[in-house]
Amino acid sequence: MDIGCFPLTAECFSLAGMSPRSATPRTLKKELREQALGRRDALDPAWRAQAAQTLAGWADKLAPLPGAVVAGFWPMRSEMDVRPLMEALAERGARLCLPAILDKTTIVFRAFMRDAQLVDMGFGTQGPDAEAAVLDPDLMLVPLAAFDGRGHRIGYGAGYYDRAIARLAEQGRKPRLIGIAFDCQEVERVPDEDHDMAIAEILTESGLRRLAPPL
Repeated sequence: MDIGCFPLTAECFSLAGMSPRSATPRTLKKELREQALGRRDALDPAWRAQAAQTLAGWADKLAPLPGAVVAGFWPMRSEMDVRPLMEALAERGARLCLPAILDKTTIVFRAFMRDAQLVDMGFGTQGPDAEAAVLDPDLMLVPLAAFDGRGHRIGYGAGYYDRAIARLAEQGRKPRLIGIAFDCQEVERVPDEDHDMAIAEILTESGLRRLAPPL
């Protein structure tokens, strides 16, 4: 049973199997993350592959301008595979890039050519090597573990994307952010924290959802 509730009420703690004294937004997020990823892992792999092809059909409606830089990601574990969508966007003139992990806190986005050699980035994902140019994305396909109807997301806990988006904002850049997930990863409500960044759009197998602005 999902426990996406906020503010942190006694009922919320009970659903999470926690006491009010021990529960925090971080521990509740951890519980929601584990539940959502469990549902995602349980999806049939063949069905997931079909869902990935469905996403590619949204390339025209996403419609970045020719030459726009689109940041995708190399899927790990049971993530939605955005490679068909990335290929469809490239056919429409987009320039592609993938995240590259530099250290425990930092990712950059390196240019990705479809015939390029990729290197292991850890966590089961891959990215371009250090010879690839670093690009600033105009549109970012953002992986996530869970999301709610307000566009609040739960990542994997390392904060890479939050810091990358904040760094771009400091440079005066505001890329369009589209969260990528399966419908089963939606929760009732993600506990808010001051550093959280809401995403206005989520793309799932059901289509592109433009969510309510953050409260």
